[in-house]
Amino acid sequence: MTVYLAPWNLERNLMVEANRLYDEAGTFSCIERGDLVAVKLHVGELGNPNYVQPFFVHDIIRRVKEAGGKPFLTDSNTYYQAMRNNAYDHMTTALINGFNMAPFIVADGLKSENYRTLPTRGILGEIEVSGAIAEADAMIVITHDKGHELSGFGGAIKNLGMGCCPKAGKFRQHRTVGIEVDTSKCVGCGKCKEACPMNLPDLIEGKARNTSTLCMRCPICKSACPMEAISFTHQEDLCRALSSAAYGVLSTFKPNKVSYVSFARNITAFCDCLPMPGENVINDVGIFASNSPVSVDAAFLQSIDYKKLNNLSHVDCMLQLTEAKKIGIEGDLKPQIHKLS
Repeated sequence: MTVYLAPWNLERNLMVEANRLYDEAGTFSCIERGDLVAVKLHVGELGNPNYVQPFFVHDIIRRVKEAGGKPFLTDSNTYYQAMRNNAYDHMTTALINGFNMAPFIVADGLKSENYRTLPTRGILGEIEVSGAIAEADAMIVITHDKGHELSGFGGAIKNLGMGCCPKAGKFRQHRTVGIEVDTSKCVGCGKCKEACPMNLPDLIEGKARNTSTLCMRCPICKSACPMEAISFTHQEDLCRALSSAAYGVLSTFKPNKVSYVSFARNITAFCDCLPMPGENVINDVGIFASNSPVSVDAAFLQSIDYKKLNNLSHVDCMLQLTEAKKIGIEGDLKPQIHKLS
């Protein structure tokens, strides 16, 4: 399977290069006249500058319309408490960040109530899929490739598995990870509790205890602990859960109805869900296009020294891909990369 790459060359018009890329990759061949087309993207947490630049998305919207589709921008609400936690704040953030070129429909509704629960394969027996995604006829998945503190990196598989699921589905995936507090290190300072937006870790007899059924295993309390007393267990299971959820999402589409465009630039150690993503850790690569999430993610990892991301997250980035292949998502782990000349 071939993945197409437009290098991030600032001596060329990147909008022109992107359109050449789409033409060679057949990005819009998944669209039939009259299709309701979900343009899945991450609009960026408020304050984060690294999301895909709106002019690229504007041009993709134009191409979807030219292909006869009816495009709408979409993403699902977050479980954590920030500026994309409900449809009102999510839509406001999208507008502030420049995404006004098509209707923005929050995929899972006002308070994440709109979803289907579907059977899937892999580590999860079932997964909740956001309603607007499940009802769409076709989808263009626009991804910003970057690191991720729990899953190694965020690419197309994560955009499907996490981004196309409501709060219940996000929670289901994150809870495959365990959390432990080393009481011999904990001094009961309460920094973890202060940092947690949900105020979850309890202090019992001078020690932190995180037994809450609401904890989604985000790394905030772990990062806030000055004694390094908090650790995750089975962290690699989140990678498996992402692939399992992605399979469930793709099961709502007919074959050959989803295309992928991934932007590999501003590659930081942390994800776009944080207002402060940290410094770039890998040089800009370019724009990838494919009809497979496995192949497009593999092409990205093939083009960088992804062991840097492995070392930062303590998981193997390739696990998302090998698990996706294992459960039946099509693609190549070592795709041919056709670089535009």
